[in-house]
Amino acid sequence: MLKKEKKVNILIVEDDVFLADLYKTKFTLEGFEVYSGYDGEKGLELAKKNEPDIILLDLILPKMGGFAVLEAIKADKKLKNIPVILLTNLSQKSDVEKGLKMGAKDYLIKAHFMPSEVVAKIKKLIAEV
Repeated sequence: MLKKEKKVNILIVEDDVFLADLYKTKFTLEGFEVYSGYDGEKGLELAKKNEPDIILLDLILPKMGGFAVLEAIKADKKLKNIPVILLTNLSQKSDVEKGLKMGAKDYLIKAHFMPSEVVAKIKKLIAEV
């Protein structure tokens, strides 16, 4: 019997439903198991429930901002080692530095990356782990 490879779980926390669904489709086609949260509170709830392998996190979110979500993830013993990639349109140097200092693995500016490039970057990151 062949051993079935475990799918990589990815959590996308993005309030733009169209964009979140676009990423979800791209990652699903690449063989990922994908969960989506459309606000910060739901994203954190899904992170605790599913303990994903990687989290794509927007910073501008309703109910709970991305920096607060990142802080909560990094403060949680079960979640703190999950790589978090910030995927946002906040492109000021201070935001980038803050996100990385808070423990984000990478900081991607949405306007600079096509969804296929984001998927390629995530696959590369997973290969390094």
